[in-house]
Amino acid sequence: MSKQGVGVILLMLMSNMGFAANVAGVPALTLVDNGDGSQSYTVTIQVLALMTMLSFLPAIIMMMTSFTRIIVVFSILRQAMGLQQTPSNQILVGLALFLSLFIMTPVFEDVYENAAKPYMDEKIEAGVALDLAIVPFRRFMLSQTRETDMAIFLDLSKSAKNYASLEEIPMNIIIPAFVTSELKTAFQIGFLLFIPFLIIDLVVASVLMAMGMMMLSPLIVSLPFKIMLFVFVDGWAMIIGTVAASFGPV
Repeated sequence: MSKQGVGVILLMLMSNMGFAANVAGVPALTLVDNGDGSQSYTVTIQVLALMTMLSFLPAIIMMMTSFTRIIVVFSILRQAMGLQQTPSNQILVGLALFLSLFIMTPVFEDVYENAAKPYMDEKIEAGVALDLAIVPFRRFMLSQTRETDMAIFLDLSKSAKNYASLEEIPMNIIIPAFVTSELKTAFQIGFLLFIPFLIIDLVVASVLMAMGMMMLSPLIVSLPFKIMLFVFVDGWAMIIGTVAASFGPV
């Protein structure tokens, strides 16, 4: 993984606690007065908080990136072909993860340049860096979220506040709206993937019925034809390219 990706992941997992850069030693807990009425913690406490926040990493990857749409499409594709365990779940998750890193590279680079790098260079505090890191993710999620899905969660939130722009909408509304839109898009793509394989199943079943071979499962006969069709059209390259292009410019 690139240094931008590492920096972004570390930054997204950090809490809002800042720390003084010049504090020496490793005491269990030390508070430092920043001079403006606020207090910050030592690096030791931040590392402990960072390790605790690692449990949120899977949720961040699944709910705030392109991972959800990709893994759902791959799962539907495997089901459409009639393959229960091939490719395995580990292969599909790994492929979806690295394809998500490829798609999200512009977002990660933006976060690294504007938030992670200044923070690691001790130019900005952790809270400021976290606010700056959220901006590219907000922009990405809003670009993939349907207005109808956003309106649903705005209505469910029962908030009396009227947001003048998308930038004012809080993340607790954007994230579920984004995930809902991703699931809808993934199922639409999956439906289109199902059609050619369904046609093959229907043709094979009709031929077997006409030949009186009703005891032979059509799935056994149609599976080689579906695999052959998928290979001939270079299916993996076509599907991966289509899913990646469905996000548009990030």
